[in-house]
Amino acid sequence: MFLSERLPARREITMADECVFCRIIRKEVPSKPIYEDHDLIAFPDISPVAPVHVLVVPKEHMVNLNEAGVKDVPVLGKMLRLASKIANEMGVAESGYRVVINNGDDGGQIVPHLHLHLIGGKGLGHKLG
Repeated sequence: MFLSERLPARREITMADECVFCRIIRKEVPSKPIYEDHDLIAFPDISPVAPVHVLVVPKEHMVNLNEAGVKDVPVLGKMLRLASKIANEMGVAESGYRVVINNGDDGGQIVPHLHLHLIGGKGLGHKLG
């Protein structure tokens, strides 16, 4: 099943009510957005691993990439374009940066809401694991 309708979440609980990113989107938890529109919000990671570490989060709750479907393709593309724009604005586009989506427990995903990490501002090396 490639790019079909959205798959149901594989976690036991739908966490939209308790999800920290959903709470940030609803302005129940303070954050310092560096970008926000109808589809996305971007804000600094609270535990940065580099001088530039920004999270780009879709406003519609989906647990991870496994849950994304064909209707989510435009917002997924928009996430990547926004990461590039922010990298340029933060001065790391030329020197280089990394865009990461941690997917599931073994992939290192901590918050069960799809998001990407824009990481840069220092040499990151070639090793990913």
